[in-house]
Amino acid sequence: QVQLVESGGGLVQSGGSLRLSCATSRFTLDNYAIGWFRQAPGKEREGVLCIISSDGTTWYDGTVEGRFTISRDNAKNTVNLQMNNLKPEDTAIYYCAASKLWTVRADLYDYWGQGTQVTVSL
Repeated sequence: QVQLVESGGGLVQSGGSLRLSCATSRFTLDNYAIGWFRQAPGKEREGVLCIISSDGTTWYDGTVEGRFTISRDNAKNTVNLQMNNLKPEDTAIYYCAASKLWTVRADLYDYWGQGTQVTVSL
């Protein structure tokens, strides 16, 4: 059951930037840890890319650290993912998910979105 909605995906050239958003009207996002995941074409979904806790603590996987920034906009009930210096290998469907736990385990995320496509060209 889809509870979250991602937006902001699109086509960008290598080295470019995109800003993804994760939103819901069903509950307050700052009561949850929010993680971003991705699934590249023909591949399994990767482990969590980054997480933001209810108090704003963040964690990044090494593949995106220094290029991606996760943040909250509590006034808008959204979590954003600023992606800079994008590479062709970042091409994937990006998903946000919500968990009551601070965790890297995808199976412990309770709510998911349907994803937004990010395509990075050479």
